[in-house]
Order: sequence, then C-alpha cells, then structure tokens
Amino acid sequence: MKESILKEKSYKFAIRVVKLSQHLQAKKKEFVLSKQFLRSGTAIGALIREAEFGQSKADFAHKMSIALKEANEANYWLLLLKDTEFINIKLFESMQADCGEIIAMLISTVKTSKK
Repeated sequence: MKESILKEKSYKFAIRVVKLSQHLQAKKKEFVLSKQFLRSGTAIGALIREAEFGQSKADFAHKMSIALKEANEANYWLLLLKDTEFINIKLFESMQADCGEIIAMLISTVKTSKK
C-alpha cells in the first residue's frame, strides 16, 4: 500500500518538475539549474519503479536508497531556484512540501526494507 502511494506521489511530483523545468527554460531562459532539477526530480519515480521489480530485498533497498538521494538532491535544486529568485516562495513551498513528503516516505521505506 505505502509503495503505491509513493509511486503515485513521485509520479505527480515528476510531472510538476517537468512543467517547472519547461517554464524555467522557456520564460526565464534558465537552462543549467532547471536541467539538474529535471534530472533529479524525475529520477525519483523512475528508481521507485525500478525497485518494484528488484532482484532481492537488498536490491530493492538499494534502489530506494538511491531514490532518497535523488529526492534530497531535488530539494537542493529547489532551494537554489528559490534563493536565486527563479521561482517564487509560494511555488517553492508547494514543491518542497511534495518533495518533503516523498523524502519522509522513502526514509521509512528504506528503514523498513533493511530490517
């Protein structure tokens, strides 16, 4: 059950990441930060999907750990986009809340899978 919620949340987050990246590139002419954010923000869901069919419990835990690292990196790029004024505080808070939920769920999943 938790994994399906995590899959859904990470997919919806990835859609938001793609749309924000498109906006940043088209309207703000920002290409470096937006591409880094796009890469890490979409990798989260891809890794969760990959973990779904892990070859072992250890493989599952490893993929989820990498997804957690990518989520943390996406959070970093969000902070940087806010602090360099490419995104406003309202958008930042909304995206960071989503990212924070995913991070919390991934931490829980990783801890549980290593038992």
